[in-house]
Amino acid sequence: MPEGTIISDEGNTSGLFAAGFTAGAPAHDWLTLTGGAIGQGLPAALGAAVACPDRQVIALESDGSAMYTLQAWWTMAREQLDVITVLFNNSSYAVLNMELQRVGATTVGEKAKDMLDLTRPDLDFVALATGMGVPATRATTGEELVEQLEAALAAKGPHVIECIVPSII
Repeated sequence: MPEGTIISDEGNTSGLFAAGFTAGAPAHDWLTLTGGAIGQGLPAALGAAVACPDRQVIALESDGSAMYTLQAWWTMAREQLDVITVLFNNSSYAVLNMELQRVGATTVGEKAKDMLDLTRPDLDFVALATGMGVPATRATTGEELVEQLEAALAAKGPHVIECIVPSII
């Protein structure tokens, strides 16, 4: 990651330990969630790119959280903002499943489980991003992620990398 990168972290369950892994990276800024709400990651990344157009912005974004504010991609495309979204797709509102456990829900009904599932139909974030004018790719391995991230860092403007990851729930 280039020096001065701004990370907007709404990776939730998939990005839980990401900040620690950047301890030896070049100097950067880390924007985290405020409170327990989800959906702020993409707008925060957009705002950071507008405020600091000379700096690379990387948004670590969960699939469920992205569904709240996908329209930020359209603005990123329109304004050609240098934002790379690394979208963790585990086909679930996994963080909300964790919250059920935290409030003491010992048994969760099938209807509740179904409402936190992001399939039927599966979400295609590559299609969603390209439909809003943002180039997008899909990574299914770590090696693909590295290659696609290097390519996105070498290009100008927004880019989405959809990472297919297993659910932790």
